[in-house]
Amino acid sequence: NINCYKGSDGKIYSGRVYAKAGTGWRYGYFEARIKLPKGKGTWPAFWMMPSNNNFTTNPWPGCGEIDIMEEVGVDANIVSSTIHCTKYNNNNTAIEHASKLVDTAESEYHVYGCEWTPEFISFMVDGVQILKYDNDGTKEGWPFNTEFYPILNLAWGGAWGGYKGVDETALPTTMKVDYLRVFQK
Repeated sequence: NINCYKGSDGKIYSGRVYAKAGTGWRYGYFEARIKLPKGKGTWPAFWMMPSNNNFTTNPWPGCGEIDIMEEVGVDANIVSSTIHCTKYNNNNTAIEHASKLVDTAESEYHVYGCEWTPEFISFMVDGVQILKYDNDGTKEGWPFNTEFYPILNLAWGGAWGGYKGVDETALPTTMKVDYLRVFQK
């Protein structure tokens, strides 16, 4: 359980879990079975960042980011997959981003997956592909040739999670993770 709650001090607390942040994996199939939290202001995610990246010499978004699943509570049950790099970063084009309505994302577990090879990254919800991003052979478009590590987190508010405000009556809330698995050949 990754919880988000309002503490007795009035502050909002949320959490994240890293998997092998120091070593990560290069290529493979990554999946997690997750039941998303409810509430305006929630921003659960299953994503990956490069391991041991020096952000001074290789800053974001040029270092790459792989967002396997994100959802914002105000847009309940709409899950998204996105890549970030120098060439594509929050432009919401069909090349870099896809969304899918999963009617029961907040009431039932679903499997969010990513197949990452040297040629492409494919994103899936319950085994159905929603986005495929191809390697274009450039550093600007494909910084995905080094080890990345998975992150599971439940954020509160922020640029996307709070874009229509937050509702603290939703707290406490929980992102439930049954498992996270990594497969490699």
